[in-house]
Amino acid sequence: MLQRTRHKNRTEITFVLSPDHPSQEVSVVGDFNDWRPGAHPLTRRPDGTRAVTVSLPRATRFGFRYLGHGDYWFDEEGADGHDGTNNYVQT
Repeated sequence: MLQRTRHKNRTEITFVLSPDHPSQEVSVVGDFNDWRPGAHPLTRRPDGTRAVTVSLPRATRFGFRYLGHGDYWFDEEGADGHDGTNNYVQT
């Protein structure tokens, strides 16, 4: 799930995963962090979900995917778009 908080010149995107998908460590990688694994790891919240918030410039489209333990890449069903390889979020 993607949650957005809009500000004057930026948008905070919170990437949220359910408690059990997948069960091990996950990070979000994309254009905003040069596709560096581990740059934005999701951390567990009190309700069991895992999340990370990234602050991005407004009115821009970014490609991203999730990367789990063991080189397990997966998509965000709630993304603003998909191109067959990557997900997209529009700020």
